[in-house]
Amino acid sequence: MTDIRNDFVGIKSPNPFWLASAPPTDKQYNVERAFKAGWGGVVWKTLGLDPHIVNVNGPRYGVVYGADRRLLGLNNIELITDRPLQTNLDEIKAVKRAWPDRAVVVSLMVPCDEESWNYILPLVEETGADGVELNFGCPHGMSERGMGSAVGQVPDYIEMVARWCKAATRMPVIVKLTPNITDIRYPARAAHKGGADAVSLINTVSSITSVNLDTMSPEPSIDGKGSHGGYCGPAVKPIALNMVAEIARDPETAGLPISGIGGITTWRDAAEFLALGAGNVQVCTAAMTYGFRVVTEMIEGLKGWMETKGYSSLADFQGRAVPNVTDWQYLNLNYVTKARIDQDACIKCGRCFAACEDTSHQAIAMKEGRVFEVIDEECVACNLCVNVCPVENCITMERLPVGSVDPRTGREVVEEHGDWTTHPNNPARVAAE
Repeated sequence: MTDIRNDFVGIKSPNPFWLASAPPTDKQYNVERAFKAGWGGVVWKTLGLDPHIVNVNGPRYGVVYGADRRLLGLNNIELITDRPLQTNLDEIKAVKRAWPDRAVVVSLMVPCDEESWNYILPLVEETGADGVELNFGCPHGMSERGMGSAVGQVPDYIEMVARWCKAATRMPVIVKLTPNITDIRYPARAAHKGGADAVSLINTVSSITSVNLDTMSPEPSIDGKGSHGGYCGPAVKPIALNMVAEIARDPETAGLPISGIGGITTWRDAAEFLALGAGNVQVCTAAMTYGFRVVTEMIEGLKGWMETKGYSSLADFQGRAVPNVTDWQYLNLNYVTKARIDQDACIKCGRCFAACEDTSHQAIAMKEGRVFEVIDEECVACNLCVNVCPVENCITMERLPVGSVDPRTGREVVEEHGDWTTHPNNPARVAAE
């Protein structure tokens, strides 16, 4: 039997799919609908101490669409909750009592002083919530007030506040990190040093999604003006995967639990985050795009894939991909492949030829009758033709066997691993010799 029950820093849930802190988790009504749909947990929309939070009354979202109008990215300029603190606390308590088997974590953002954190943490703890998430990621609105990413971009502040919170509450403390930073390892290390039980990432990417060329204002536009906002959705998934992997393989944060966030839309996305070391995942844009019942496909899809692979629990594959993430100089330079075109599957569109001829290595020839063939002497195995081909598996990369000769370089393909540190063209090696 496949078991996808999740235990994240002692917070138990029936599955690893949590809703991230965002509009879908703003109130009891939403959260209970989410739990009825099958979500394993929620991170309640960020609470604060400012009683005068005022959100815009015009558009709050900007969108980047794919060619088929599929939503690829969502930009938002919404602030933390504008509902009264006590209303939120009362609803959190009611939800946790009604759904004791689900994870209820509360996102918090207050001024960067110990008194404020010491005031709000007992109030949250009294609700029976399972943990808190310190929102050090929001890139707009609150950051201008010295909170959100303004804290998350300063590792010393992260360590300081995490330490305050660990001293002030029994609840697990999760630090939510901003991607708007050069090297994600430094804030993660700071959270670890401060005693945080886990980190969650990524929060949204600071962005302007588009400009209205009639009003000459960024979208979403409020009375002719626009502001940068937080970007999320499928488009940010590659950024999130890389940052999760960086923390998972950093010796200084080894073993630090990670809650993966960023563009998770399908069970496959979730499995990729878990394989790169995440202990669970948080979802927002997919729920806002397709509704809460999208989690059904995620749950059943993950279970089905695990069964085909023989995984009985999440732990069986969590982190399995981390050892295979390496730095460029350690890649095997003796691994040689060439593109191969399946003529039976080819629809003769010519996209591979156009891409290779104009922008790559002129390694595809167009023969009579629009037959496209790879020129091995020119092919560097860049994979561009595979990526632009509209027919899945029509073009594949085939490894040359050991002992054969690479037609492009004239060198024999050898078995041993060759990396940049030993490559004859490495400037450091040339200088040493």
